[in-house]
Amino acid sequence: MTDINIEELKKMTGEKLAELKSAQTVPSFSEDETLKKLHEALDFLRNDGVNKITELKQKIAAAKKNKMLSAEERNTFIAEQNELIVQAEKIAAANAGADKELTACALAYANALSEKYVAQVNAEEDKKIAEAKKANAETTARIRSEFAARIAACTTEQEKNTAAYELKSALFDAKNHTQTEIDRCKDVKKQAFTDHVQENRTIRNGKTSFKEDIALSFKNYVYNFKFSKFLLDNGLYLAIALFFIICIIYAPLKGSGNLLTLPNIFNILEQSSTRMFYALGVAGLILIAGTDLSVGRMVAMGSVITGLILHPGKNIVKFFNIGPWDFTSLPMGGRLFLALFLSITLCVAFSVFAGFFTAKLKIHPFISTLATQLIIYGLLFFGTSGTPVGGIDPSVKDLIGGRWILGVINGELVTIPKLIIPAIIAVIVAWFIWNKTTFGKNMYAVGGNAEAAAVSGISVFKTTLLIFIMAGIFYGCGAFLEAFRANASAGTGQGYEMDAIAACVVGGISFNGGIGKIGGAAIGVIIFTSLTYCLTFLQIDTNLQFIFKGLIIIAAVALDSVKYLKRK
Repeated sequence: MTDINIEELKKMTGEKLAELKSAQTVPSFSEDETLKKLHEALDFLRNDGVNKITELKQKIAAAKKNKMLSAEERNTFIAEQNELIVQAEKIAAANAGADKELTACALAYANALSEKYVAQVNAEEDKKIAEAKKANAETTARIRSEFAARIAACTTEQEKNTAAYELKSALFDAKNHTQTEIDRCKDVKKQAFTDHVQENRTIRNGKTSFKEDIALSFKNYVYNFKFSKFLLDNGLYLAIALFFIICIIYAPLKGSGNLLTLPNIFNILEQSSTRMFYALGVAGLILIAGTDLSVGRMVAMGSVITGLILHPGKNIVKFFNIGPWDFTSLPMGGRLFLALFLSITLCVAFSVFAGFFTAKLKIHPFISTLATQLIIYGLLFFGTSGTPVGGIDPSVKDLIGGRWILGVINGELVTIPKLIIPAIIAVIVAWFIWNKTTFGKNMYAVGGNAEAAAVSGISVFKTTLLIFIMAGIFYGCGAFLEAFRANASAGTGQGYEMDAIAACVVGGISFNGGIGKIGGAAIGVIIFTSLTYCLTFLQIDTNLQFIFKGLIIIAAVALDSVKYLKRK
């Protein structure tokens, strides 16, 4: 094409649009002559303009990475390409108006053609599906009739069993053949709509449309939807959601009050805030098919250290008969830094201790972290005699662990916990590490298949050890903040490891390794904390709460195992 006439193309497209309205059948996108002409015209307008700019920028990017070029050659080449980009930008600016007009015209025609074509394909494939189902019903009836006569003619029990087995096999084959045909028809219907979206993207020169992307995602979900898979993936969440609904309805009837209020929601978020750190730490270990039983003891260790340093005045606690200490002579900023630093350092040290044996000697994390748990437990209780360290300085406690007053809503004073902020920051940091770093990709690789990861050049030892270090950092931060919620002692954090592990499993992080998202762990923490809060709000006995937790844990792991077996 050497030249284009926009008005003539618009007129031609308008005439074809009118013809489409009365057409009984329409060609596919690749066969439609009008679309071909519109594409040729758009390519003509873009080749020496916007497309040329993209091509030249790619050449510059490649030249910057080309180590074969000298600095002088590279600079000369880039300067030449920049000159060509300036020329291409002038052409793009000159053709911008015509490009916009023709793009709108082409989109209008493509959408009209798509409406007809997709409906046409759907009708054809729906007819084939109906025929396949009818044929299956006839085949099933014939198979049953034939085998009924055969089974009736059998003289021995073994012959009957053999015939019954062959009947099941024949029925399965018939059903499988029909399902394959139905799935093929669904794929054709799905592809027709996908072609429409892709056609529009091409017309817009690669630009996507939010509306089209949502529609395509919805279509994909509908075409791939299977009720059994939906229940397998979401059955646990549906059960938990039903439980929460029952609690919300039952609470006022029992006289416990309204469960779904802002103060209650903020209380749940406050309780979730420190637990979020523990779940984010243990999530990395579960991702590599491991676990961590030392979380609770790590929390106790970090919070005891924090409580000792931030206690207002001389502390009554002695550690291995050394002390008591008085850190009030230090500035508060220094005390905060020291408490956080020691909490993180000690948690990382013990986490590395367990991680080394796992990474180097291939000892399962269950054993290495169990040993770490016992060591910390003995050191804390023997060292402090189990004596609580007392509260921390009220001024700093309110600064970090206090609340902002939101106001009075429906007669209730609503306050926002400050601990929510560090929890949100922790989730963002963990998400970035998991999804945007090489280390995060290595975590998934090692969790999915450690041997394959090693063959591909990933250091399994280094990755495993770094996961333990990351876990120790999260534990240390969480333990530091835990001291702002309650008086710390050697018994602080009892059972937290189970809650953290359960939250991760409920959030979809697979014990089989290599599967899970950090958002799932965060949601799992909120779900599990909400569950505990609801049971407490309804004044359910604490011992009975363990039963609910146990049932949820076994259900989550069982569903995860079933999904894993299906994938295999």
